[in-house]
Amino acid sequence: MARDTTDDRQIENVDQLVAYLAEGSKPRDKWRIGTEHEKFPFYIDGSRPVPYEGSRGIRALLEGMQKTLGWNPIMDDGRIIGLVEPTGQGAISLEPGGQFELSGAPLETIHQTCREGNVHLSQLREIAEPLGIRFLGLGGSPKWTLAETPKMPKSRYDIMTAYMPKVGTKGLDMMYRTCTIQVNLDFSSEADMRRKMRVAQRLQPLSTALFANSPFTDGKVNGMKSWRGDIWRDTDNQRSGLLPFVFSEDFGFADYVEWALDVPMYFIIRDGRYHDCTHVTFRQFMDGALRNEVTNGVPTMGDWANHLSTLFPDVRLKRFIEMRGADGGPWRRICALPAFWVGLLYDENALAAADDLTSGWSFEDVQAMRDAVPEQALKTPVGNHEMRDVAREVLKIARDGLNARAYLNSEGYDEAGFLDPLDEVVARGTTSAEEMVKAFHTRWGGSIEPIFLEQAY
Repeated sequence: MARDTTDDRQIENVDQLVAYLAEGSKPRDKWRIGTEHEKFPFYIDGSRPVPYEGSRGIRALLEGMQKTLGWNPIMDDGRIIGLVEPTGQGAISLEPGGQFELSGAPLETIHQTCREGNVHLSQLREIAEPLGIRFLGLGGSPKWTLAETPKMPKSRYDIMTAYMPKVGTKGLDMMYRTCTIQVNLDFSSEADMRRKMRVAQRLQPLSTALFANSPFTDGKVNGMKSWRGDIWRDTDNQRSGLLPFVFSEDFGFADYVEWALDVPMYFIIRDGRYHDCTHVTFRQFMDGALRNEVTNGVPTMGDWANHLSTLFPDVRLKRFIEMRGADGGPWRRICALPAFWVGLLYDENALAAADDLTSGWSFEDVQAMRDAVPEQALKTPVGNHEMRDVAREVLKIARDGLNARAYLNSEGYDEAGFLDPLDEVVARGTTSAEEMVKAFHTRWGGSIEPIFLEQAY
C-alpha cells in the first residue's frame, strides 16, 4: 500500500481534483515503469510467521535494512514501519500482516526492474538470514490462520481492521493474508489514459489467471487457483473491483473523480495523528462534514492523495495507472508482470492491437470473466473460447510490443524474454497454483511444509 502523504494546499473545488490527476500526463520519453512486489516473511525454524517486535522480528529486519541501505526511516507513533530512499526513488513498507513490500523506483526498462529486484532480494537475504528469516513468493498465506498472523503497528491499519468487517466478508484476509506484484505505468494525455485504462481493465482477469498462485489456505487446498483473486470479490465493493464507467467511450479524469468522491474515506492525518473518517465520503468531507469533529478538518490535497491510495479497483488511477490483478510469486514473475503490461501499453501498435482484440467485450463480459477466473483460471470461458486461447494472442501482442521497444541488455537481449514464464504457463495449460496442488497430493505427501523450501526467496 502507498505511503501516506501530506500536502497542505486547501481544496477549493472539484476542478482541482481533476487537475491533480491530469497533471500526471507525461510525454512518451518520460514514461517510466514502477514495479511493486510483496512477500511473506517466515522463520526458517518451523515456518512460523514473523512478529513485529523481538530481536528477530520485523522491526529488527527494518533497522538492519536501514543500516545497510542508508535509507530514511518511515515512522508511525515512534515505531519504524518502512524506509524510503533519500531522493524518493523507491521505498520499503509493511503490509498489515508483516508482508514486506518493495515499491521500486521509476525505471526506464524491464532490465533495470529485474536488477532492482535482484539487488533488493540480495540485500534482504543478507540481513534476514542471520535472523533466521526467509520470504515466501505466493499470492496467499498458505498455512497460518488469521488469528496466527501478526499485526503490524500502523495507524491506518487499525482503522481498516475495524472497518473491513462492516463492508465485506473477506477484507481482513485481503489485508493480512495476501501478496501481489503490481506495476505502475504512465500516460501522455486524457485520451491515452482512457485507452490504457480500458484495455487494462478488460485484460486484468487474464493477468489474474496467468499469475494465479494462491491455492492453499490454513494448510489445505482451498479449491481456488487464485484465492487472492476471490478475496477481492468481497472485500469492499464500494471501492474495489471493475469500474463500469471506464468502458464508456468518453471516460475521463472527471468520471474517476466523481466516483472517488462518493467512496467512504478511511482517515485524515492531522499533526501526525490518524483520525477515523470511515463514516463520511470525500464529497461530504468537502461539504464540511468534519469541521466540527477534527481540528483543521478542511480538506487538503494531501487528504485527496491519501484517499486515492485507499481505493482498490482492479486498475487504479492516480497520477499514473496501477495494475492490481496479479498474485505474488517467485522472482521471475516480478519481472514478467511489468513486461506483460509494458509490452501491451507502451507501444502504440501493441496498444491498438490489444484494444481491437478486446473491443467487443462489454462490462458484463469482463465481470463474468473476473468472477470465474479465481477458480477456473485459464479455463475461464471467453465467448466460444477459453482464457488460455486469449492468453496466446495477448502474449504475442505483448512480445511484439517489447520487441518494438528494442531496449537491449549488455548481452544484446531485448525485454521480450521476461515473458517466458507466462509463455510456459500457457504452453503447459496449467497455472503455478495447479502445479503446486499436484505436488501437494503427490511428492509433498499432503503436507504444506515443502512450499517453504520451493517457493522461498
